[in-house]
Amino acid sequence: MTRNLPRLIPTGKCFCGCGTDVSLGSFFARGHDKVAEAALIAVEYGGSVAQMLHAKGFGPSHSVTDMAVREAGWERCDRCGYIGAPASMRNHEKKPHQSKES
Repeated sequence: MTRNLPRLIPTGKCFCGCGTDVSLGSFFARGHDKVAEAALIAVEYGGSVAQMLHAKGFGPSHSVTDMAVREAGWERCDRCGYIGAPASMRNHEKKPHQSKES
């Protein structure tokens, strides 16, 4: 379900709308991507990630993380079942962890 999203071009200003100048090629000032994400969830879903997932058709019987593995290039750790984006998986694999049977 990869969507054809518009190509965004960094403008030199933080995309959260704070007005902060950002470095060449960046969309956000440090940490402001998470601020913008939380603000959007607050505005659209009353601050509830569960409400957001429900509104998008996800929940206990329809896993958003399983869909991310199938359709968005996310990966699942064979040793413990951790699910994440490729960069998160690289960090995860560097850490010792228990198997999913533990």
